[in-house]
Amino acid sequence: MKLIVATMVATLLLTGISRAELPSASEATIQKALASGKPTVIDLGARTCIPCKKMAPVLESLSAEYRDRASVLFIDVHEGQTLADRFRIQMIPTQIFFNAQGKEVKRHVGFLEKSEIVKELKAAGLR
Repeated sequence: MKLIVATMVATLLLTGISRAELPSASEATIQKALASGKPTVIDLGARTCIPCKKMAPVLESLSAEYRDRASVLFIDVHEGQTLADRFRIQMIPTQIFFNAQGKEVKRHVGFLEKSEIVKELKAAGLR
């Protein structure tokens, strides 16, 4: 029994350590992304909400995969309440898509699959 518990604890610790989450974006980071000439998706959520937790690895993957071609940002609404107000967030998670000119082109509320995010980024100008 002790071995099973020890194995479970070790597994939880290792997965927690190896999983890096996107930091909550600041106003300056958002402005830089929207002025970059690349399409942008901003996911507004919270680290404690279940659908938001499911979005985290999707966002991390997209951020790495499309680093040079799109901006993928996360805002924790508990840390950035003024940003949540600015973007008129009523439910989380909410993804907001911006084209290369920084204009909002689409919103989605709830969990969104990676393929759907890529589809929306392509519609916003991802090359």
